[in-house]
Order: sequence, then C-alpha cells, then structure tokens
Amino acid sequence: MSENSSGIRVRPIEKSDYEQWRPLWDGYNAFYERHGPTALPEPVTAALWDRFFDDGELVYGMVAEQDGRIVGLVHYLYHRSTTSIERACYLQDLFTEASLRGKGVGRALIDAVRAEATGAGSPRLYWHTHKTNETAMTLYDKVAVNTGFVMYAKKA
Repeated sequence: MSENSSGIRVRPIEKSDYEQWRPLWDGYNAFYERHGPTALPEPVTAALWDRFFDDGELVYGMVAEQDGRIVGLVHYLYHRSTTSIERACYLQDLFTEASLRGKGVGRALIDAVRAEATGAGSPRLYWHTHKTNETAMTLYDKVAVNTGFVMYAKKA
C-alpha cells in the first residue's frame, strides 16, 4: 500500500493479522465503554472479522504497521445515499496505540481510506466521533471539515 516518512505502512488487513488486530479492536471498544458487562458479544466481533474477507460484503479493514508491528486499525464501508448516485464511504472505526497518537498513524489511516474511496468512485468520505474525543478531533480538524451535524441513535 503506502509508507509515510515516519515509517508507517498502511495495508489491507490479512487473516494472519488477527492476533495483533484483536487487542487494538478491544482497545477501541473499551474507549467507547464497550467492555466488561457492556462488551460487544463475541459473535459480533467474529462476524466483523469474517466480513473483511467476504467478497460479497462492503466492509473493509486496513492496518497501520511500524517496524513490522500493527499499531493502528481502520474499518470502513460503502453505502447508498439519497443525495448521490455514487456510494458514500463511511469510516466507522479508527484506533491507534495510545503511545503513537499524534505521530501520523491516524492521518496515514485516513489518507489510505480516502485513496481507496477515490479509487472506488466514492465522492464522499465521512466519519463521526464522540464530542469528548478531543485528541482525535485535533487531527480531524486538520484533515476534514466539521459539518456540525449531531447524531441521534435509538434501538430499533
């Protein structure tokens, strides 16, 4: 895929990455308070992992490596939109090792998804984060536009 000046290489996720991917995935979920009694059920994680390798799915994953070690993950998907003919690209999950935040890993992952979305003919890449995630928003404010939309959610 690509490597930046900090030696961060972003590439598509591979089945052999599971052992290094899983702790990052668990860290991402813990950050959003999905741990212990509120943890994602194991079948959800297993289904996500399987979707990465299913050509019939529109869910994708990439990892960032530094010195041969996985230090970040990004998951994204494509979906139809009521305001565009082309599919939109939604960057759903982005997580890096805490010690490497602010060192280019997140930016490299976003840039890689942007390149993939462009190559897939998707004119729109978007994501959201929690309003308390100030560390991430420092990066996001540099690489994208805060549209001001507020997200609401309700269980169906």
